[in-house]
Amino acid sequence: MEHVTEGSWESLPVSLHPRVLGALRELGFPYMTPVQSATIPLFMRNKDVAAEAVTGSGKTLAFVIPILEILLRREEKLKKSQVGAIIITPTRELAVQIDEVLSHFTKHFPQFSQILWIGGRNPGEDVERFKQQGGNIIVATPGRLEDMFRRKAEGLDLASCVRSLDVLVLDEADRLLDMGFEASINTILEFLPKQRRTGLFSATQTQEVENLVRAGLRNPVRVSVKEKGVAASGAQKTPSRLENYYMVCKADEKFNQLVHFLRNHKQEKHLVFFSTCACVEYYGKALEALVKGVKIMCIHGKMKYKRNKIFMEFRKLQSGILVCTDVMARGIDIPEVNWVLQYDPPSNASAFVHRCGRTARIGHGGSALVFLLPMEESYINFLAINQKCPLQEMKLQRNTVDLLPKLKSMALADRAVFEKGMKAFVSYVQAYAKHECNLIFRLKDLDFASLAQGFALLRMPKMPELRGKQFPDFVPVDVNTDTIPFKDKIREKQRQKLLEQQRREKTENEGRRKFIKSKAWSKQKAKKEKKKKMNEKRKREEGSDIEDEDMEELLNDTRLLKKLKKGKITEEEFEKGLLTTGKRTIKTVDLGISDLEDDC
Repeated sequence: MEHVTEGSWESLPVSLHPRVLGALRELGFPYMTPVQSATIPLFMRNKDVAAEAVTGSGKTLAFVIPILEILLRREEKLKKSQVGAIIITPTRELAVQIDEVLSHFTKHFPQFSQILWIGGRNPGEDVERFKQQGGNIIVATPGRLEDMFRRKAEGLDLASCVRSLDVLVLDEADRLLDMGFEASINTILEFLPKQRRTGLFSATQTQEVENLVRAGLRNPVRVSVKEKGVAASGAQKTPSRLENYYMVCKADEKFNQLVHFLRNHKQEKHLVFFSTCACVEYYGKALEALVKGVKIMCIHGKMKYKRNKIFMEFRKLQSGILVCTDVMARGIDIPEVNWVLQYDPPSNASAFVHRCGRTARIGHGGSALVFLLPMEESYINFLAINQKCPLQEMKLQRNTVDLLPKLKSMALADRAVFEKGMKAFVSYVQAYAKHECNLIFRLKDLDFASLAQGFALLRMPKMPELRGKQFPDFVPVDVNTDTIPFKDKIREKQRQKLLEQQRREKTENEGRRKFIKSKAWSKQKAKKEKKKKMNEKRKREEGSDIEDEDMEELLNDTRLLKKLKKGKITEEEFEKGLLTTGKRTIKTVDLGISDLEDDC
C-alpha cells in the first residue's frame, strides 16, 4: 500500500491523549492523511469546520478523534443521560460503520457511552437502551434522530439531554440534502444549543451544502483537500490511485459483457451499481444463476431489516459480488474492493465520484468501470470537465456468450423472474427520464427495442412512455404470459385463487352496464358545466330573430321612449328619432311603440 501521509500523529500542533494514540496504533494508522492533519487541530481549537476532501481520504477519523479530545477536556464530566456529541449521517450502513470505528476508541474510555440510532430497528427499544445505558455520543440517521426528539411521552426528554452538547458532525452533508433530509436537519438544529462546535464533512460542495454551512456553522474554517500531482491543477475529485474506465456497448450487449467480466474476475471483490431497486432485484437474481462459484449478495434502499446483516457479511468476504443501488455509494468503507462496476450511470454526476470512491481507499489501488450506451458517450467529456474525473476506454470483451436466451428461459419457467424483469424495465425507463444530465441521457433517443432485448423481456410492458410507439425490431415470445406460473407453489396457488375470483366477478357482471371512470370527477363536472353553457348559448342564438345590429337599434329606440316619458323630449322629437330612413325605419314600424313600452 502506498501511504498518503502528512506526518505522524505526534507531530500535530495539539497533543492527543495517550489512549487515543494507542487506539490508532491498534487500528494500524501510524500516519495522518491530509484531511486529518488539516482538520483535527482546527476542531480541537474550537473552530467550526467545513471540510471537502476526495472520497476515501480518511474523513471519519478527522471528526472521531476531535470529538473524543473535546469531551475529554470538558471541565464538567458528562452524566449518563447527557449528550456531548452527535454524528448525523445519511444511511444506516454508514452509521453502523462510524459506530464501529468509534467503538475502537471508546473501549479505552469507559466513562463515555455511545449509542446507534438508525432505521430498521424498534424505536421503543432504542428509547429503553438510552434510558438504561445512556448515550454521551450519538451516531444516527436524520429520520430516527428527529423521531427520538418526539419520544417525551415514553420517558425520553432528548431536548433536555442535548443541552450539554459540545460537538455536532454532519457527515456526507451533500448526500444528506440530496436524500431530502433538509427538513429533518433543520428540525434537529432547532433543538441543539447554539454554543457548540460543528463539523460538516463532504466529498463534494454543492450550493445546498453552502446554504447549510451558513445556517449551521459560526464563522467556519473551510478545508479543501485535493489530490496531488495530476490533480493539483484540475482539482480531481477521485483518488489518484483509482484507474477509471468506460466501455461503450449496445443495450442488448451490456448484460453479456458484465457477466463475462465477472466470470473472468471471480477471485476479486466487486460492487455492481444499478439505477433502481427493481433492477437490483432482477439482475441480482440473474447473476446468481449465471455466475457460479461466487458469493452474490443484493442490497437496496427498500430493504428494511436485512440491510445491516448483508452489509456486515459482505465486508468480511475476501471475494464476492454486491449488487446495489446508490445506498452504498456514500462513505461506506468495504475492505479491499477491487472493482466498482456501474452498469447504469448514476442520476447525477457527483454520485459517479462517490460510487468510484468505494475502491482505492486510503492509499490502496482500485479500478472502476462504467457501461455506456453509444448515445451516452459524450458523458465522458462531461465528467472530465464537470467532475475533474478523467476516464480511459476499455474495449469490448471478445468471445462473450449470449446469455439473454437463458434469461428468457428463466422468465418462462418462473413468473417471479418474469415480473421482476418487467418491473426493472419500467423503473429503469422512469429513472432515465429523471436524469439530471438530460442533454446526454435523452429518453426520446433511447432504443426501447434494444433495451427490452437487453432486459430479456418476453413482451413489452404497458407504460405511458411507450404509448403510441411501434417496435418492429422487438419480437415478443409466442406465449400467453398470463399462463406463466410461479415456481413457488404457494404463490402460484394464491395467484390461481385470485384469477378464479376475477373470472367469477366477470361472469356476474356480464350484461350489466359498465361505468368507466376515465376522468377525475372534478374534470367531469367542469366538462358538464361547459357543455351546459354552450347549449344555453346556442338556444339563445337560435331563438333570437334580432341580429346584433338590430338589437343595438332597439336599445336606441328604448332610450328615446324613456326620454319621452321623463319629458326630456317632445312627441315630435321622438317620432323624428324613430322615423329615419333605411333599415331602421322598417324595424321601428315592425316593432311599434307599444312593443317598445312593453320591453321597457
